[in-house]
Parts: sequence; structure tokens; C-alpha cells
Amino acid sequence: MSRFKQIYQPALDSADWQLATALPPAQAGLESWLHEQGSLSRRFARYCHQFSVRLLGQHPVRAGALQPGEQQLLGDVDCLERSVLLEGDGVPWVFARTLIPLPTLTGDEHDLAQLGELPLGYRVFTDQSARRDALQLAKLSLEGQPLWARRSRLWVKEKPMLVAELFLAPAPVYQDDGELGSPFKHHLSVAHTQKPATGFEQK
Repeated sequence: MSRFKQIYQPALDSADWQLATALPPAQAGLESWLHEQGSLSRRFARYCHQFSVRLLGQHPVRAGALQPGEQQLLGDVDCLERSVLLEGDGVPWVFARTLIPLPTLTGDEHDLAQLGELPLGYRVFTDQSARRDALQLAKLSLEGQPLWARRSRLWVKEKPMLVAELFLAPAPVYQDDGELGSPFKHHLSVAHTQKPATGFEQK
């Protein structure tokens, strides 16, 4: 297991997820990030010279291993788990874990299992049917440092997946001036890797 996942996954597992409306409002800039409805990756790419995704792992997860809250949002279904770091100029900004139900990986969406180090948001939000719902937030403490996380369900062609994102301390989401700062112009360079296997045999 990646050392990053060893550190950050337990923090997400222990999160006390609350509906976004149930938490006190964060500062304006931060709240804008937490409530982002589109591609977080595209937004991050404006704040660095080089935005990249580091694939930490991808493997199958049986329905019985999902947490109750995950089962409630996705159903009693086997999933593909994808764990990544979103990085700006080589600095980790977000640890993200996506659960993709196997029925979602059918038809045109079979390629979601083959993204490698391509951003999930770039793939999902190119589809006109893409939407986000069930937004939940949590405030965590990692090594004594307060951090924010969010969890939301993404849909593409009415097929769901669940994304949990932990915003790490260096991320631009914590800048006091939010969108009023001076983000770099969009100069995107995304790494490509070989296509990983899903771990399930498709019959």
C-alpha cells in the first residue's frame, strides 16, 4: 500500500460526514472550493504550471467491505476503488478515493477503469449528462492540523460513482483570497500511464 494512502485513507475513513447545509459556512474562498460542482482538476490546473495525477492504487472492493454510508449512496454493489493524489507542480494538493460500481463500468463508461493518471473529472465532465449530488463535508485533524474533506456522488449517463477528497494543507483551497488571487494561466501537462486492470474478469 502506498505510504500516502496509509496516511490519508484512515483520515477519510474516520470522517464524520455531514450534509453541506448542516455545517457552519467556511470562509468564502474555501466554501467555493468545497461546493465546486464541476471538475476540481480543471480548476486546480489554473493554479499551477503543471497539474498532474499520481495513481496510488486501483483494485476491486466487494460490496460487503463498503462502509454503511458508502452502501447507502451506491447500493449493495461490488466496486473498483481508485486512489490518487492531485498535484500542482509536484506538490500533493488532494488525496482522492473513488468508488466506481461495476455496473457503471459498462457501455461507454468501461474506460473509467483505464484512466491511469488521467484526471477522472476530465473524463466525467466532458459528458453532458454529468452531474454531482449528495455533497457531504467533514472537518478533520491530521497530525494536529485541521483539514477539510468532501464526499459527493458523480453521475454520468445516470451511472453513479462516489468520490471522497481530502484537501491537503498546501492546496490553494486554503488561500485567504480564494478566487481573487493570481492563479497561473492554464498550462496543463498531465502524465499518462499504462492502463491498469480492474481486478475483475468481465464476462
